[in-house]
Amino acid sequence: MSSSSPALAVSGSPPHVVEDCLGIVQLLSDGTVTRSADYSRLPLLGDVPSGLPVEWKDVVYDAAHDLRLRMYRPTGAAHPGEAKLPVVVYFHGGGFCFCSFELPNFHAAGLRLAAELPAVVLSADYRLAPEHRLPAAHRDAEAVLSWLRGHAQTDPWLAESAEPGRVFVGGDSAGGNISHHVAVRHGSGQLALDPLRLAGCVMLWPFFTGEERTTSEAAPAGRDGLMGTALFDQMWRLALPAGATRDHPAANPFGPESAALDAVAFPPALVVDPDLDVLHDRVAGYAARLTAMGKPVEHVVFEGQGHGFFVFEPWGEASDRLIRVIRRFVHGRTD
Repeated sequence: MSSSSPALAVSGSPPHVVEDCLGIVQLLSDGTVTRSADYSRLPLLGDVPSGLPVEWKDVVYDAAHDLRLRMYRPTGAAHPGEAKLPVVVYFHGGGFCFCSFELPNFHAAGLRLAAELPAVVLSADYRLAPEHRLPAAHRDAEAVLSWLRGHAQTDPWLAESAEPGRVFVGGDSAGGNISHHVAVRHGSGQLALDPLRLAGCVMLWPFFTGEERTTSEAAPAGRDGLMGTALFDQMWRLALPAGATRDHPAANPFGPESAALDAVAFPPALVVDPDLDVLHDRVAGYAARLTAMGKPVEHVVFEGQGHGFFVFEPWGEASDRLIRVIRRFVHGRTD
């Protein structure tokens, strides 16, 4: 258990819990945040195959904030004469409040993406709320891309194996939200990437919200009664700037204060949308609105699946199909 506490005025009563998010993050009335390392509420289902032909290493991309990423590449990718691989920059989910690339769930996802797309995968951590509220995570994501830009030719693995002209930004849930905001910043000229080329975005059930409820958001919780609107609302209360509503631009890309996207040069986007997710209608609406603006969007619905299925069961049947969908998007093939 870890905790952090800002300097606050002395209160006449002991601090009490204001928000308890799955027992992993607790916000107390005096501003103290406590964190648990017990992620048993987010189990990894199924076995991860042993002996996968993937190597990985951890790299610090922002020393000032002690932020790291984990780089994966297929073990044969360094062989002379081998074609270089696309780069997938992946941001984990967790409602902006918890999780890390080090969790078994996300490590398994990184291994599978690297081995089976194949690709060089950069799975990155970012500052978490409520200690670091949005847009901190969005700025950290930009720092990851800037790090990649600066090290594409100097990091041995990247220089040997990565194709800088095929960089994809992706992630699940909060990571999908991050991918959207990276694409918008780049497409509006606020994030320089040259000589990298942002070839596309892979958004897995992107974590958006809004003050006006969709039909699916009013439905009961999804997987095991856990991934529902009540939990997601709580995460937004912890992640958004104090006093912000769910229509904040970080949360609602089409909210009243969000910048218009019509003129943004949006890269091709793969939007994956489980139909049992309480966010299903919002994700479908997001894809439809981008398509109506002429943005190149592929919207793929996964029937019978809920929020986070790839994270919970990265080697399940639905995840097998997901890998094929992502492979086709990244490489233009399914074999």
